[in-house]
Amino acid sequence: MKKFILLSLTFIFTQAFLALNASADSAGANSTPRVQAERIGVYKCGRQPKQVVFSPDGEYIVMPLLEDDGFDIFSIKEKKIIKRINPPNAKKVGFAEGIFVPSKNAFFVSQMTTATVYEYTYPGFEYKRAIPTNAVWSKIIEWCPQKNMLAVSNWCSNDVSLINYDSGKVITKLRTGKAPRGLYFYDGGKKLLVLSYESGTLEAFDTESFARINKLEIPKASMRHAAPSADGKTVFISDMYYAKVYKFDLESFTITAKFSTFHKPNTIALYKNRYLFISCRGPNNPVDYTRRSPENGKIQIIDTKTMTLLKEIPGGNQPTGLALSPDGTMLCFSNFQDYNIELYKISIDQ
Repeated sequence: MKKFILLSLTFIFTQAFLALNASADSAGANSTPRVQAERIGVYKCGRQPKQVVFSPDGEYIVMPLLEDDGFDIFSIKEKKIIKRINPPNAKKVGFAEGIFVPSKNAFFVSQMTTATVYEYTYPGFEYKRAIPTNAVWSKIIEWCPQKNMLAVSNWCSNDVSLINYDSGKVITKLRTGKAPRGLYFYDGGKKLLVLSYESGTLEAFDTESFARINKLEIPKASMRHAAPSADGKTVFISDMYYAKVYKFDLESFTITAKFSTFHKPNTIALYKNRYLFISCRGPNNPVDYTRRSPENGKIQIIDTKTMTLLKEIPGGNQPTGLALSPDGTMLCFSNFQDYNIELYKISIDQ
């Protein structure tokens, strides 16, 4: 009898323990992630910082300047701009976007006004060469290691230049929708996704035949930037016209979820393969969108599992460029009309 009672009590306690753990696990799974963002500082830079890019070693932040004569280099350790680089013979403004390619020990920056991509060494930022895109108003640069190739979107000639890295020569130009911007190589470099700002299109191209193999159009949409998931099967896309972020499945070539943002979502970056940071520029100036906004912008952070807002960080006038440090501990964004950048210490815990 005593043995029976003991077994019964053991069973009851075991079941209670399992139920308690299951309840705790369920509560943890359903709890709201906790976002911590502590501002480190605000730092002046050149005119109209269009983008911010962390170096692969996390030591520097590079800022291409749209209305200045090159790009600034900010030392994270020293907390200041340590150098302005003006590429040789680049007499005009219009520096738009940059990208580090560690496998080539290289940093590339585009200049819209000359339709040129400049290559610098990294480490060191020593000038290496100028690569013409043979197009008009070149912006985003994307790297494809499998093809040893650069892709550059050309805003005004409505095409994308594919460039062989070794020769620096244009292999071909892909005809796209109006004002192509965001780019992403996927499926092992066999395909290239192109976002078009003025035609509201998402297009996929085969990088062997150069044929367009898929297309989705959203009337009036202004597709801007693409942030891929770790497995390369999903891409998050910002749409400035409708103030949306789309979760986009590359295999089915369909939008699977949406999130409504603050005014004019610009650059986006994915954190821990789950949390999306969005720089929202704010409403356009009613006189001209190129002037200061009547309201400051925001950085929004959403949980892509639920497509819900977790936190907002106040920005300056027209937050535009946005990047996360390689180690995931820092956020940097540029305030386009304030001529400065903001640096934050960040973490997100479940």
